[in-house]
Amino acid sequence: MSVPDVDLHVDSAAAYIHIPFCSAICPYCDFAVVAGADDLTERYIDAVVAEIESGDPWRALDSVYVGGGTPSHVDPAHLGRLLAALDRRHGLAAGAEISLEANPEDFGLDRARALISHGFNRVSFGAQSFDDAVLTALGRRHRESDIADSVQNARSAGFDNLSLDLIFGTPVETGESWEKSLSKAIALGPDHVSCYALTVEPGTPLNRQVIAGAAAPDPDVQADRYEQADLVLGDAGLGRYEVSNWARPGHGCRYNLTVWAQGEYEAFGNGAHRFRDRIRSHNVRRLEAYMDLVEEGKSPTSGGEPIAGWDGELDRIFVGLRRSAGVASGPGVEALLATSGGEMLLRERIIEVRDGRLVVSRPLLTDEVHRQVLDLDPPQGWVQPSNLDNLYGMGRDAGRP
Repeated sequence: MSVPDVDLHVDSAAAYIHIPFCSAICPYCDFAVVAGADDLTERYIDAVVAEIESGDPWRALDSVYVGGGTPSHVDPAHLGRLLAALDRRHGLAAGAEISLEANPEDFGLDRARALISHGFNRVSFGAQSFDDAVLTALGRRHRESDIADSVQNARSAGFDNLSLDLIFGTPVETGESWEKSLSKAIALGPDHVSCYALTVEPGTPLNRQVIAGAAAPDPDVQADRYEQADLVLGDAGLGRYEVSNWARPGHGCRYNLTVWAQGEYEAFGNGAHRFRDRIRSHNVRRLEAYMDLVEEGKSPTSGGEPIAGWDGELDRIFVGLRRSAGVASGPGVEALLATSGGEMLLRERIIEVRDGRLVVSRPLLTDEVHRQVLDLDPPQGWVQPSNLDNLYGMGRDAGRP
């Protein structure tokens, strides 16, 4: 993806919709999700539609991302209602990319066709691994064979933009297992692949297991797995365009590209995060509280922070450095390079300047670069920044609760 392409997304309009429902909650998950609450689905969809319709009309959306949770666990007709509400209120641009997340075990051909009929054109499968032992350890309900079936169903239904998510570094995973997952994923011909290190998040069942003595992911092993993925996926024609994402030319996720370009995006549903009019804000996280507020005609927004001045410059660098193309130079980049921390990052070749852009050349250390950015003091004449790391955290997927 060329540098001008990634920067053009700053002018895109996007939207994220959160679907919290799952058949079971994975032990490593710390998102705003629920299991065993399918009886609340219709009420929740009604609330999200009402939230969409309560806002002022904006502009036609270039991309929509429906994440979760497990959107494919919900009746496609419900998801279609959400897209129709977006179209009525804001409009969907011609050729808009409409994505949803899906689990392999509940993606039959009929469901795939129904989703296409409602306007979806991109699907991201939570494959996670092609090793059944690893899938069991991750608490996943599907088996390896389900992944190929779901991909076939998606392609047969008409999805011409398909992504696979993989998780590496599970303690039971071996080098051979990870190599198998990569090769089998590539063999399915995805247009996009995301690879994430297994992370032990506070408050999750996995966290409690590790505290009780279970094996934790090994960071050194995870680093090796990441580098292997970058090499193998690159050789297969999938270029890395962001820390955790690889794609064939023209298939980078438009919603995420908008976020990383500091473009604007709306968000709907419990816990969903948005960026509009230079303000980052989020909805209440608890499902019942969200529905109650919307049903009472109240805003479900529970917090926000204006992003302007020096905050805006740091934010631009923070989100943009996740991209392999990096960020254009500016006051924040110049300030970073003038600090002892920035000089160290240059000396260690963790960052470099290419054609007037700051680039992270060792993506595994992106969080360290972020820490240096967030520690920057504003030059004279700039407003002192707020605590941006508390606002959106490090490594959190944009839009997600």
